[in-house]
Amino acid sequence: MNTYNNITAEEIEKDMRYLQLLAQNFPTIAEASTEIINLQAILNLPKGTEHFLADLHGEYEAFLHVLKNASGSIKRKINEIFGNTLRESEKKELCTLIYYPEQKLELVKSMEDDLEDWYLITLNNLVKVCQSVSSKYSRSKVQKALPKEFSYIIQELLHESSVDPNKYAYINVIISSIIETRRADDFIIALCNLIQQLTIDRLHIVGDIYDRGPGAHIIMDTLCDYHHFDIQWGNHDILWMGAAAGNEACMANVLRMCLRYGNLATLEDGYGINLMPLAAFAMETYAEDPCTLFGPKIDENDTQHSAKTRRLMAQMHKAICIIQFKLEAAIIARRPDFDMDDRRLLHHIDFERMVFMSGGKEYEMNDTFFPTIDPQAPYRLSAEEQELMDKISHSFMVSEKLKKHMRCMLKNGCMYNICNSNLLFHASIPLNADGTLKDVLINGKYYKGKALLEKVGQTIRAAFNEDIEPEERLFARDYIWYLWCGKDAAAFDKDKMSTFERYFIKDKELHKETKGYYYSLRDNEAVVDMILDEFGVEGKHRHIINGHVPVKTLKGEQPIKANGKLLVIDGGFSKAYQPETGIAGYTLVYHSRGMQLVQHEPFTSTQKAIEEGQDIKSTTFIVETNQQRIMVRDTDEGKILEKQITDLKRLLVAYRRGFIKERGK
Repeated sequence: MNTYNNITAEEIEKDMRYLQLLAQNFPTIAEASTEIINLQAILNLPKGTEHFLADLHGEYEAFLHVLKNASGSIKRKINEIFGNTLRESEKKELCTLIYYPEQKLELVKSMEDDLEDWYLITLNNLVKVCQSVSSKYSRSKVQKALPKEFSYIIQELLHESSVDPNKYAYINVIISSIIETRRADDFIIALCNLIQQLTIDRLHIVGDIYDRGPGAHIIMDTLCDYHHFDIQWGNHDILWMGAAAGNEACMANVLRMCLRYGNLATLEDGYGINLMPLAAFAMETYAEDPCTLFGPKIDENDTQHSAKTRRLMAQMHKAICIIQFKLEAAIIARRPDFDMDDRRLLHHIDFERMVFMSGGKEYEMNDTFFPTIDPQAPYRLSAEEQELMDKISHSFMVSEKLKKHMRCMLKNGCMYNICNSNLLFHASIPLNADGTLKDVLINGKYYKGKALLEKVGQTIRAAFNEDIEPEERLFARDYIWYLWCGKDAAAFDKDKMSTFERYFIKDKELHKETKGYYYSLRDNEAVVDMILDEFGVEGKHRHIINGHVPVKTLKGEQPIKANGKLLVIDGGFSKAYQPETGIAGYTLVYHSRGMQLVQHEPFTSTQKAIEEGQDIKSTTFIVETNQQRIMVRDTDEGKILEKQITDLKRLLVAYRRGFIKERGK
């Protein structure tokens, strides 16, 4: 009781207002004491497993599978539990059932001769797995995760041991009754979903959910319903946020990216964006143009897109590309502080000789058909282009699904996050050549390091705030576009985005984009330590975790940098990157025994995973192993709980010394 004796009357009186508020939740000594006991017990449980993913780029099938198998954690858990008591094929079948319970059940019922026996064995095995994955959590936390209709039954099964002869018959009767009442399928689905949820305590998405792949909207649907996650916004996410906030240059970029990768499903099916006006405009304007340079990046063996469809997509691609350059030029003109005048390039075209002029040199062009560009006013939208953008803008602004997903992005996202000695941000921290933090101008003031990312986050949120002044909101919308392609943008950090050059200039020297100093200095341990100190990240094992730049495994690049203090987990979830990276992504798993980096091979398909039990082939690398298991008391959550315990102890003293009267007495 020494802890309580050390609490003075002066401390109680100083905190009286707060303690009176606390007393409303814990109105008696008994209730306050019970909560202290509960919180102290939680502190001594193992920390929950954190799962880190980055650069999903719309590859929803691979994302959902990695989420379901927890980067191989469920498979490892099943191997630990069953060892040699189950054959490898049986363990494989159990894994597949946990990942895809509804689909696997349908398959089993069409093939299994003795379904009742299969139910009995499977339910017993699932209960063992569920007992194991729930063992690191308090009963109350597990209870909150339970499906309501089976809550009582699952609690009974989880907290009773079949080894005890007095309980063996009891458990068997429960399982038999589930089968007899024909609730086995629903119960199995509930158990499998519970196992998935308990295997990952917290999910971190380190940016770039959008673009390239076909199902960013499906990923967002999953995340919006997920139990505990956060997002560190990537440049592609920010681009979509700009489009949702009303920035037409961002909308044009979004359309261009989707057309470039043949991904119209996200726009049309996901968000209901009407592409018919763009298609009609493109077919008429570029009817005589082959648009060969604008064909979508689609697999040659793809059978979903006919030659006619690809031709139309190429026309639409070129049409929105030209509109994009004009819309971007308007932002650059009204925001001289963005220092991006070098990105206004249309007036450098010699329209008589059809060459590009830059730095006193002539460059041959890949494409010289520009029916909508007026040489006397190259950045002015034609009447037809303006009408088209009005329709596209309306389509973006009325999309309810897009609004829902952006609310989710704002609610659960930010530019950076600090969690359990890990600093998470998608791309970079702008640096000078000597490794010091770079000052970046935002609306008349300079910011750097932590203050820069916080200001960027505030500016993004301002773009969605209808209560602020129109000019401030317009600046915020313009700045979101800058974050997509500006040279000092923390989400981009290159000298330029050479979109125009890559499309139209043959000389590849002009295609080059030079990365900011962060990317060349992030293998320097002293620089990484400086950044960690800037953000106040403490702990013996502290790290920066990034995505954004794919790790070129084929060229020998390693994802672990700066003597283990910086981890890059963009390994190529996007199929477009896989020829370059040689793999299909990294994920990071941080559990109570240490940190593991998981390297994944390309995912075949959900159908093969269900029918043939094909899991993603993964290789696990141990980043760090802790000599002693990490407990909740060692985490950020533990610090919060310890503060709550201290406050509750003060409340107890206030009750016992008569400062506050118990209610209900």
